[in-house]
Amino acid sequence: MTTPDIAARRVLGACAALVVGALTLTACGGSADAGNEGKGDKGGKGAGTTSAAEIVISAEDGSTGASINTTGVKVSDGTLTEVRMTVAGTGEAVAGALSADGRSWKPKEQLERGTKYEIAATAKDADGRTSAANSIFTTVSSAGSFIGTYTPDNGTTVGVGMPVSFTFDKAITDREAVQSHITVTSSSGQQVVGHWFGSQRLDFRPKEYWKAGSEVTMKIDLDGVQGANGVRGVQKKTVTFTVGRSQVSTVDVDTQTMTVVRDGRTLRTVPISSGSAQHTTYNGQMVISEKFTQTRMNSRTVGLGGEYDIRDVPHAMRLTTSGTFIHGNYWYNRGNPPFGREGTSHGCVGLADVRGAQGDTSAKWFYDNSLIGDVVIVKNSPDKTVTPDNGLNGWNMAWSEWTAGGAG
Repeated sequence: MTTPDIAARRVLGACAALVVGALTLTACGGSADAGNEGKGDKGGKGAGTTSAAEIVISAEDGSTGASINTTGVKVSDGTLTEVRMTVAGTGEAVAGALSADGRSWKPKEQLERGTKYEIAATAKDADGRTSAANSIFTTVSSAGSFIGTYTPDNGTTVGVGMPVSFTFDKAITDREAVQSHITVTSSSGQQVVGHWFGSQRLDFRPKEYWKAGSEVTMKIDLDGVQGANGVRGVQKKTVTFTVGRSQVSTVDVDTQTMTVVRDGRTLRTVPISSGSAQHTTYNGQMVISEKFTQTRMNSRTVGLGGEYDIRDVPHAMRLTTSGTFIHGNYWYNRGNPPFGREGTSHGCVGLADVRGAQGDTSAKWFYDNSLIGDVVIVKNSPDKTVTPDNGLNGWNMAWSEWTAGGAG
């Protein structure tokens, strides 16, 4: 969710006191059209003293649960002359934008959840007569709304294995309503289907990997959609990302090698060190979900006690949520058989590297040539196949099972 930086907003002119309710401005002891006396229209004496401009503020005065996306001001039979929006109680201004025709206004940034705002708007009709409207309202609360953290981000370029994945901050009971308000399409024309992993995660993917070079568009229209009793969505946006070249790398535990294939051509075969006999590596199709030039790896975080704590693991790329990485290894014992002859890791896939993430090494080459969303396949390991929800690894589920897990 995008949140506005209130402190950075441009402060507008001093705000006059706001009148609660959608009221027409009046002059003391005069008519609502002060200054227009004697300018009545052809309808006769006294006609035309009220402005034809009708202002509508989408968030009604006194309302709670107002949208953080669609709150704004519109006018019919006239044009807006001024709109002032502030955070109630602080007077801090909310920057907004007036449409080219002067008939609508909206905030430049998404509003905060659970925040009280004030809007005062004035407009005039074709004869110059003015009208005004005001509203004090509160946006939807965090407790009464849900958001979905999603990947990939807008404008990114990803590998062919990258699914669209949502993790919601509340349990979703009306999955059909939520899923029907998220659409994912590809310029390749591939069919894209959603699958629920429990009540808080929804992934989308095609039957096969994305076509290289395609553009994928995700339309999120969850604002106001009820996901559970008393809980509504607040997101409304369009996200587009690009699928880069096709790169699929296959780790063969039998041979302790990894073959990197890009767009159907083998780039390189490099030695690896898979999991040891005591700590085997998962089989299956795994998607790179994060990249770290260096990161700390502590065995206690994955339930292995105090077996290791390496503070500067180089060229690390995450393959599972549970802690499987493909990463550089500078600490292997060079007195043992040469690197790539046997599995010695705690379940990760190791590549020969040097300390400090520098130098011309296999690990650095692979890191530099990999994208988030690239696929790493592990085969011939004595371990089981990784579960589809352990990381972004839904490719390990049969298409028939995948499509059966949607809400539609």
